[in-house]
Amino acid sequence: MAATHTYDVTVEWTGDLGSGTDGYKSFSRAHEVLGDGKPPIAASSDPAFRGDATRWNPEELLVASVSQCHMLWYLHLCATNGVVVTDYADHAHGVMTMDESGGGGQITAVTLRPEVTVAEASMTEKALSLHDDINAVCFIARSVNFPITHVPVIRAG
Repeated sequence: MAATHTYDVTVEWTGDLGSGTDGYKSFSRAHEVLGDGKPPIAASSDPAFRGDATRWNPEELLVASVSQCHMLWYLHLCATNGVVVTDYADHAHGVMTMDESGGGGQITAVTLRPEVTVAEASMTEKALSLHDDINAVCFIARSVNFPITHVPVIRAG
């Protein structure tokens, strides 16, 4: 039997402005993402959908999940392949394409732009090539139906 892991979160709406959802414009999209023993994540919908730009939205969190999973697998593969990473930052970009009817949409692409510093110049080629192995093992990348591309920059520190 295959091993399984479970992930439980609570999403709690905090946007009742006094009259509930009695109209499309009468409530806030504010909510919190909660997990046992973790600080809450203040969230909302995208500002294009009456959300609060100062809070995370689900689309941003999905792009962040793709980026996080890629980074964690990348660091693992570097460690097991003799590549010493001393710095890593990703400037991930996701695209949502709306249906022609305007009634829905979907994430259609994510581009990861990791900037990686390795300990020695001799490690740069291997460090670059390891990015190509991630989509086959990253739990999130294997779970989504849109392309994930990588545009890494590798520097020696």
